[in-house]
This record gives sequence, structure tokens and C-alpha cells, in this order.
Amino acid sequence: MSRPVRVRFAPSPTGPLHIGGVRTALFNYLFAKKHNGVFYLRIEDTDQNRYVPGAEDYIIEALNWCGIPFDEGVGKEGKFGPYRQSERKAMYKDYAQQLVDTGWAYYAFDTAESLDAARKEAESKGETFIYNHTNREKLVNSLHLNEEDVKQRIANGDDYIIRFKMPVGETIVLNDMVRGEVKFESSLLDDKVLFKSDGMPTYHLANIVDDYLMETSHVIRGEEWLPSLPLHVLLYKAFGWEAPEFAHLPLILKPVGNGKLSKRDGDKFGFPVFPLQWDNEDGTSSMGYREEGYLPETVVNYLALLGWNNGDDREYFTLEELIQTFDINKVQKAGAKFDPAKIKSMNHHYIQQVDDAVLAEQFMPILTSKGINEPIEKVTKIVGIVKERANFPNELWDLSSYFFIPPTSYDEKAAAKQWKPTTNDILTQLVTVLQNTEDFSSANIETVAKAWMEEKELGMGKVMPSLRLSLVGEMKGSHVFDIMEIIGKEDTINRINKAVTTLS
Repeated sequence: MSRPVRVRFAPSPTGPLHIGGVRTALFNYLFAKKHNGVFYLRIEDTDQNRYVPGAEDYIIEALNWCGIPFDEGVGKEGKFGPYRQSERKAMYKDYAQQLVDTGWAYYAFDTAESLDAARKEAESKGETFIYNHTNREKLVNSLHLNEEDVKQRIANGDDYIIRFKMPVGETIVLNDMVRGEVKFESSLLDDKVLFKSDGMPTYHLANIVDDYLMETSHVIRGEEWLPSLPLHVLLYKAFGWEAPEFAHLPLILKPVGNGKLSKRDGDKFGFPVFPLQWDNEDGTSSMGYREEGYLPETVVNYLALLGWNNGDDREYFTLEELIQTFDINKVQKAGAKFDPAKIKSMNHHYIQQVDDAVLAEQFMPILTSKGINEPIEKVTKIVGIVKERANFPNELWDLSSYFFIPPTSYDEKAAAKQWKPTTNDILTQLVTVLQNTEDFSSANIETVAKAWMEEKELGMGKVMPSLRLSLVGEMKGSHVFDIMEIIGKEDTINRINKAVTTLS
């Protein structure tokens, strides 16, 4: 690479960070780390009308939770700060004026009413109104107003905007790191607004100026910004600056149907589209992956595979492995469908990798809320037994509740099928055997019980189903002898005796 890698994630604080934005941040992070570069965060809050309190903090917290923190940015000030565009407001006017002075931009004084009239006139002719070379000489702007008139309007406080003067008749040929060569016809493009009379720049101007001043080497962003690429590259040309390299990532698509993944899809199919829970102004909440029990490793691994492939069938990567393996040239052009079932199965995989003691610590508050006070050692052992069936930490209670609470009722269908006329006598004999068993470890209980069954010529089917029903209340649960070891001899015998009394 010809210059040091500096890439940015530059969201607008207009609400919760969409999972697509997280993927954009992730790809920037991976690219930076792969090339020993810098990943920085810039908050693009020039549109103050859409600013949402709390959104900026949410973005930072989401990146930190995912394990992809930025190297510099808001709260981590570096030499290129400030990193909020609203705090850089004073500088943009000079750059806009520079474009006017060099003929790359012009003042426009059109009112909303006059533009609406022009739009309706075009529609009446079956045309689409575009503010560009086809009509800009006929509209109210400095391209045909005399210099004194322009100065007077500005002095009078007339509302104005500064528009980019898009060249006419040029074929703009650009290279995109994901899409290869892309072409745009300048005559089909409009004269975008760069600056408003309220002193705020639009996204286009502020984005280019800040990327240049912050020495951004590569712009890695979503496909939705591809139509802005010719304008942005021409702005670099207008300023006489070297443009960064561009890469436009494919869209994340709906699980079913066509189009971009939206919050509505998450609501419809019952999965989050935000990394963290977001509390809406109306008192409702939008689901977050963190609160739903997904691990950050899952989210990062799954998002990395949405639009990127290592060239083989490998699915599971640690963050460090992603950094070493990631290649921006292997990002695909086509959109990638979001698969809620796939990310759920990935979470199951990562839950299995979590240390039992760590999961037990996460499980303890749930037990406390249910009035259960058990030593962490016991909880850790239980977690180790049941977690193989868990997709999420919050499923641990449903998978293990019988370890903590004896059954108060018994599955009727199971009881009708498994409780035979001889069951009471068999389990009563088993209780005597268990009472005389000193070593109550799972392995020893199993050895003793099987020896007794063999001696009594009892098949497994005559003992084990009814024993499980006695201990759990249903035909579910872990290895029976593991259950007996953990709940202990006294509780085991009490549960069997209660079942005998209840189901006799």
C-alpha cells in the first residue's frame, strides 16, 4: 500500500446502529488491523434535525461490545480531532467557498415553492425534474445572476445553498475494490447541495473534507453510497486532492423476499437487527443481540461471512483469525441474505466454547431471582452438563431447573406409559440399594444400579424411564446418574419416594 492505512466508520447518530452498520465497521476494523493501520470513528451529525440523543453513546457501546473498538475518535481524541462534524462546522464554509471561487460550485437562491413549481411542470410533460445542466441556467442561481446581485442577496440574508456544478458530457470511469471498474455518465447526475445558508454542510462536502483532513486511505462503506461515488471523486479532483481507494460492500438482504434487511423484518420473524437493545421514545424496546443472549463472537463471526468468503467452506473464525484471513478483494458484489437460523446455530457453537465457570456466573443472577441459593461449584457443574443443548445463556434455566427444584407434578402421558404395576416395588428396592451406597458419584451409582438390575434380571426399560420420571417429572433431562450425583443421595431418595407415593 502506497500510504499508511487509515479507515473510518462514520455513522450518523440518528437512532440505533443497524446490524448492517456493524458489518461495515467490522470490515473496516479487519482491514485496518490486517494492514497494521488505524480504525477511527467519526460522528457525522451535520443533520441536526435528525439527531437522536443517546445514539452516539449507543454506537460506541455497540462497537466495544462486539470487540471492535476504534483506535481514535470521539472520546479517544487524536491529532485529527475533533471527530464530531458539528464541532468542525466552522471550517466547511471556507471549502465550499473555494469551490465557488474555482467554478466547481455555485450559489442557488431557489425557494422551495419555485422548485416545487418546476418539478410539477416537468411532471406535466412526463419528465423527471433534476437540478443539473438541463435547467440550471434557467433557475435562480449565480450561474446567470450578476455578481452584484449575488452579493446583495447574501447581504440581505436571503436563504441560499451552494450546489456542485456537475460537468457535462463526461464518462467517469472509477475503480472499486469490490466491484472493479464502474462507469457513470456525468450528464445524468444532478448538482448536489454541498452547503446550506444555516452554516451546515451536507454529507457530501463534510465527508470529503474530513476524509482528506483525517488522511483516510480507504473508504469502505455500504453499497447504498455507490451512486455518490462520482460526485465524491470529482470533489477530490476539484480540490486538487488525492482520492482514497473505495470499496462498496454488498447489501444485507431480507431473509425472505427481496430488498434490504430492515427492522420490520426482525419484528416479523422475531430476531434482532440491532446489536444492543434500543429503548424507543414511545416506551417500547427494539431487540438487541446482546440482550437476546447472543455472544459478541457469534455476531462478529456471522457478519464477517455476510458478503465475504475465505474461498473454502470454513465457518468459524476467531477475531484474530478473521484479521489474518480477511481480504477485501474477496468481498462479493451480490447481496447476502440474512439467515436467523444460521446465526442462532452459530451461537450454539460459541456457547459450547465458553468456560463453564463463566456461564455459571452469568446464570447465578437468574437463580437468585428465583430464590435459589446454590454454591457456584455446583452451578458450574450443572452448566457443564446441560449447556450442550443451549443456544443462549438464558435457556440454561429451562434446561436445568429440575436440578434445583424437585418435581411437583408428573407428565401424565409419560406416567401412564412408564408406571407399571410392578414399578412401585422396583423403585422401592432401588431406594434400599441407594441408601447403602456410600460413593454417590455418577459412575459408581451407575455401576451399582446396573449390577442390581442384572442380579434382579430387570431390563433397563423397567427401571430407567420411571426413575427419570421420578427425578425430573418429565421424560427429559441429562444422564440420570449425573442428575443423581448432583442433587445428592438424600434428594434422590426423597424424589423417588414421592413419585412412588404420588403415582401408586
